[in-house]
Amino acid sequence: MLNLPPGAAGGGPGPPARPGARPAAPVPPGRPRRGPGGRRALAALFWLGLVAAVLPWWLDTPAGSLADTADLLTAGGRITGLLAGYLLLVQVLMMSRLGVLERALGGERISRLHRDLGATLLVAVLAHMSLLVVGYSRQERKTVLGEVGALLTDYEDMVSAFVAAGILVAVAFTAVRAVRRRLPYELWHLLHAASYLTLLLGYAHQFSNGAQLYEPGPVRTGWIAAYLLVVAALVWGRMLAPLVFNLRHRLRVADVVAESPDTVSVYLTGQRLNQIDLLGGQFFRWRFLNPGCWWQSHPFSVSAAANDRWLRITVKVVGGYTAELRDLTPGTRVWAQGPSGTFTAAHRTRERALLIAGGSGIAPLRAMLEELPPGAALIYRARTPADVLLHQELDWLAQARQTSVWYVVGRRDDPGPRQVMNPEGLRRLVPDLTRRDVYLCGPGGLVDEAVAALRAAGVPRRQIHLTAFEL
Repeated sequence: MLNLPPGAAGGGPGPPARPGARPAAPVPPGRPRRGPGGRRALAALFWLGLVAAVLPWWLDTPAGSLADTADLLTAGGRITGLLAGYLLLVQVLMMSRLGVLERALGGERISRLHRDLGATLLVAVLAHMSLLVVGYSRQERKTVLGEVGALLTDYEDMVSAFVAAGILVAVAFTAVRAVRRRLPYELWHLLHAASYLTLLLGYAHQFSNGAQLYEPGPVRTGWIAAYLLVVAALVWGRMLAPLVFNLRHRLRVADVVAESPDTVSVYLTGQRLNQIDLLGGQFFRWRFLNPGCWWQSHPFSVSAAANDRWLRITVKVVGGYTAELRDLTPGTRVWAQGPSGTFTAAHRTRERALLIAGGSGIAPLRAMLEELPPGAALIYRARTPADVLLHQELDWLAQARQTSVWYVVGRRDDPGPRQVMNPEGLRRLVPDLTRRDVYLCGPGGLVDEAVAALRAAGVPRRQIHLTAFEL
């Protein structure tokens, strides 16, 4: 373990002078903090929309009308159907990459909400189908299978609705962590994109058979307007906004630099880079338009703060796609979507911060160090000295921003890591630990271990920030 106290780091006046390297310059002040107002407003809108979705059933159902079990089952089916329709709209809206959502919530929180609401949506859809089938079969004195057959043959648009439910179940199965880990990212992403079909296939039966929606009126008009708004958000966020961004900035590969045998930095240039509203710690979804990479995009964080000359990502080679990045040639066009994420200095809750990185997880934290107020601390875990990336730039930042840097090198069971990565070790290095925000980025095992140690050391959960890439 190597400890660099504030102002004691070496490395000269600035980072290495290589193509695209950031020149030595006065370090800007820390980013001002951003409050949670936008997030709270979106939460209020969500709950208001949920109430509005169910309210038509409440107003249309007279007191005392739920006389028997069949009526209760049918009512439950209609309520869960309205909930499912609303949650489906919210799910698609979260997948739209709309700028206002990305800025208020960030890709990390959207990813978690999308996962949690997806499970709720699946339960609501299955409950909707089951309750209505059983309720109708009791009312009409049919078997459950007979009622399913009647729904498929006698009711308009029900076949497409059943297909939509099947797609939703399949998508949910591929989202199970054990299954997802075994699927290539590209295949999983393609299968997950099929969830858009549920919006298309499930749309018609709501208005041809829905008890609250089939009659013309304000309720039906409101739901149609909601569908149109979500589709418009999808078109803007996924198609038009990226088109405008890429026509404005025209990004190209400037250089590819090997940081280690299995890690590369890709430098990009373009036009009007000073107009990109980019924060250190944020990521873009990158599509490199060369023969091996053009058909897929992947999220990578920037590994240096914004400047008016270049952008940079630092990527560990872990598969076929990332291996292709080593062979990118200068001039290769790049299609980017972003920036996204709230894993930034501007979203901290305290003035000072502790950053904990593992391996290539240093990339967003290195960018963030340029925007944090002086006095931050960084713990960088690596298995071997060769795995320590960007160390000359970190040394420069340690001096320029009065940052304490500790390189903790070795296996998890080695003495150095064992002494540091526990509640007592963290408190020894950073005595005011509980009064800092903590940013974590690295392999899952390191992150889980660090979170457990931080919580045991008394750090409130709201002060612990994780980065996780999404859809």
